[in-house]
Amino acid sequence: MPAAWAQAGTQSALRAVRMCVFDPSGTAGDAWRAATDHRLEMQQHGVDLQAQPYTNERVAVEDYRTGRCDALMATALRTRAFNGMAAALDSMGAATVVRGDKVDLNASFEVVRRFVEVLSEPKAAELMSSGEHEVGGILPMGAAYAFSRDRSLNVLGGLQGRKVATLEHDQAQAEWVRRLGGTPVSADSLNFGAMFNNAHVDVLIAPTIAYKPLELQRGLGTQGGVSRFPLTIYTYQLVLRKAAVPAGFAQLSRSYMAQNFDLAIASLRLADRGVPASYWVDVPPASVQPAVGLLREVRKTLVEQGVYDAKGLRLAKRLRCEQAPTAAECASNDPW
Repeated sequence: MPAAWAQAGTQSALRAVRMCVFDPSGTAGDAWRAATDHRLEMQQHGVDLQAQPYTNERVAVEDYRTGRCDALMATALRTRAFNGMAAALDSMGAATVVRGDKVDLNASFEVVRRFVEVLSEPKAAELMSSGEHEVGGILPMGAAYAFSRDRSLNVLGGLQGRKVATLEHDQAQAEWVRRLGGTPVSADSLNFGAMFNNAHVDVLIAPTIAYKPLELQRGLGTQGGVSRFPLTIYTYQLVLRKAAVPAGFAQLSRSYMAQNFDLAIASLRLADRGVPASYWVDVPPASVQPAVGLLREVRKTLVEQGVYDAKGLRLAKRLRCEQAPTAAECASNDPW
């Protein structure tokens, strides 16, 4: 049998599943590349995740919600609606490890790694399933920092009189801004970069992978800076409609994505280095511990409001304390 015929026969035996993939850079971004690599790997397990690119995350999520696609790759800020446990890692400060008065970014990424590993184990499968949806994997998207048009601004110390672009679907960002005296300005993935670049807002919270595609150097100009304090560590999450994939497929998918953690982290470190050194600003040491406490209070408020998943946040705290057992929070009964 000719090789082409054999390949065609294999492809026809695959179960086709339309996958909506959000990437602000379209088919040129890291999320799209991860999705296409994942598609090739999953074909070996009988499923063809036919990726469709979206630069508008809201539309991608709505197309999944209404059944136009049966798989979704998007940020956990959006996929929280389908599984709060997996999305708890993206809660503000949930993965941030502080030693003394400095953030330990390596340890923070290790919290993310362990969170992904724990939830990718077969014994956690029940936690990854919610109603008709199941999480098919988690990939790190990078630490989110405050980009400011004024490098002299200590964003952890106060935002009085400042306008801050906050994602419309992330209540935590708006809550954090209000508690620091700033004014949250609702934005989405399509316009928040332009709002910053065109001086409609003073501060933007974004991962460094957004720096080049959104041309954030235009907003930073010669006076701006990026605060070296990760407010959260974002992830991309794959959500599957259980009825659309074979039994056990989501577990295979989770395991494969967990194995690619180091590759994703390498890309994120490149993105960090892509921001010129002259823009990075170290926050005053005296502001670090109060900032950690404020982020904890924000998490507590959103748990009480039913936005954040309590079980997921308890896991995140346990993993933070594995990395920094002498941290003050580890002697506290506060679970968040």
